[in-house]
Amino acid sequence: MEALRGMGVALITPFNADLRVDVAGLTKLVEYNITNGANYLVALGTTAENATLTQEEKDLVIQTIVEVTNNRVPLVLGIGGNNTALLQQQVSDAKRLEGFDAILSVSPYYNRPSQEGIYQHYMALAAVAAKPIIMYNVPSRTGSNMEPETILRLANASENIIGIKEAGGNMEQARSILKDRPDGFLVLSGDDMLALPMVCEGGDGVISVLGQGLVSSFSEMIRSGLKNFSKGGDNAFAKSSSRDSRPMGERSGKAYKTHNTLVPAIDLIFEEGNPAGIKSLLSSLGICEDHVRLPLVKATESLAQKIKAFLNDFA
Repeated sequence: MEALRGMGVALITPFNADLRVDVAGLTKLVEYNITNGANYLVALGTTAENATLTQEEKDLVIQTIVEVTNNRVPLVLGIGGNNTALLQQQVSDAKRLEGFDAILSVSPYYNRPSQEGIYQHYMALAAVAAKPIIMYNVPSRTGSNMEPETILRLANASENIIGIKEAGGNMEQARSILKDRPDGFLVLSGDDMLALPMVCEGGDGVISVLGQGLVSSFSEMIRSGLKNFSKGGDNAFAKSSSRDSRPMGERSGKAYKTHNTLVPAIDLIFEEGNPAGIKSLLSSLGICEDHVRLPLVKATESLAQKIKAFLNDFA
C-alpha cells in the first residue's frame, strides 16, 4: 500500500493534569503533524498508553483523530492483544474502522506463543479483518520474536496482511525479511534509531515516536532515504544493493547528516521510557502537557532539562 510508505507517527494520548484525555492537545498534535509533513498517523498504539485507556476514552481518541485529520492523510488504528477471539471481533468491526486505512496489530504478548501460534493468530485475524493488517514485531514488549520465516509465511499466505512494523532491533532479521518479501509487502521500522538504515536497505519507512515531535526533519530524512534507496518500491533491497556499491553513509549524504543530528534526541526520549520522553519533548514545544498514567511516571526534571537544551540547540 503506497500510501503507507514514508513516515508514520505513533501518536501519544495527551492528558490534562487530572489525567483526563486532553482533546485540545490531541487536536493540536494531529494538526502539527499533518502540517509539518507526516505521511500518516497511527492511533492507539503502545505509545498512546492504550493499555490504560477505557473503551470510552479510546472512542474519544478515535473520533478526535478522524475528525481533525478529515481525510488529509491516511490513518492506521492499533488493535492488538493476546486474546485472539476478542481481537477477531474488534478487527471485523467495520463501523469502528471507518476513516482508517489499515490496522496495526502487535504479536501476542505475555502468552509467549510458538511461531505456529503466532502464524495461526494472524491468519485468524486476517480472515475476518475489515481493513488490511500491518503486523508488529516488538520482542522487548511481547516476550517473543516473530522469526523472519513466520513473517514471510504470513506475507505470502494472506492478501489481507500487507506489512510488518519490525522493531526487533536486529538489522540481520530486517535484511532477511527485505530480501525475500513478496512484491508490495511493506517493511516498516519500529525503531527510530534504525529507521534510516532500514530504508537504506530497501525498507518502506518508519512508524516513529520522535517523528511526531520533530516532524519536518524526521519526515524529510525518510523521504530522502526512500528517494535514494527505494526507487521502484517493491523488492528495493535487491535494487538498492546492485545500483550503487558505495557505503550507505556515502550514498545518503543529506539523509545521514539529518540522522546524526537526531540521534541525541532519540536517545533522550527513550532514556526513561516511552512515552514519558516524547511527552516531555512535546511539552517543551508547547503542544501538550507531559502527564502520563501509572504505572508510568513522567520524565524527571533532569531529563526534561536535557530535552529542552537539545531543542534549543536544534532550533
